[in-house]
Amino acid sequence: MKKALITGIAAFALATAAGVGAVLGTTGQAAQESASFPCVQTAVLRQGSKGGEVKEVQRRLKQWGYYDGSVDGIYGAKTVEAVKRFQRKNGLTADGIAGKSTYEALGMNDSAKALEGNKGNSNSGSSSSYTNSDLYLLAKCIYAEARGESYTGQVAVGAVILNRVASSAFPNSIAGVIYQRHAFTAVSDGQINLEPDKTAMNAASDAMNGWDPTYGCIYYYNPAVATSSWIFGRKTVTTIGKHVFAI
Repeated sequence: MKKALITGIAAFALATAAGVGAVLGTTGQAAQESASFPCVQTAVLRQGSKGGEVKEVQRRLKQWGYYDGSVDGIYGAKTVEAVKRFQRKNGLTADGIAGKSTYEALGMNDSAKALEGNKGNSNSGSSSSYTNSDLYLLAKCIYAEARGESYTGQVAVGAVILNRVASSAFPNSIAGVIYQRHAFTAVSDGQINLEPDKTAMNAASDAMNGWDPTYGCIYYYNPAVATSSWIFGRKTVTTIGKHVFAI
């Protein structure tokens, strides 16, 4: 899935959405000036890893008295030692690395299942190209953008993000697409930081495994709140819930 980001794409406008369900949009200039986005961590967390899953590990360890550092999403030496203490207490190999068994002991079952799934899907489906961190971030965006939609509608939002990753006109990673400048209202207003629920995690997994209810769409919008005349000119492919999906 690695490919170069093609700059100079045709300009298009951002449609504003209230609450959840923002249109995905940007401009040619913005595509060249994409905002910085965090590095995607590996599926197994170890010293040097960064991101939301690291924060969740730190939060749980701190809540249970194993960790006294900052919940900053950086897997540093203090986090390694805290994980080791937790592993010893729970009869696990005390290597300071958060893998499947440590996730399960921490109660992070979605992360454990996603990690197990990534190991078992190397020859089938598109999910083999993604990490556990990708799944978690995709679920966060689905939850922030479409938690009020049906399950199919949530999978559809995930599919649009993955279709953008696959397109040469957009960044070539899930983090790149989601954090592209002005691409998502949920990123701009902070809703991306909400913790995804199990439904959003499952929807992200289904999208990664190839379910695309949008039939290849790279845009979606809520016509009740969209303000850009440009987006209404895109070719509509399907409507799911409150969202119109277009190419």
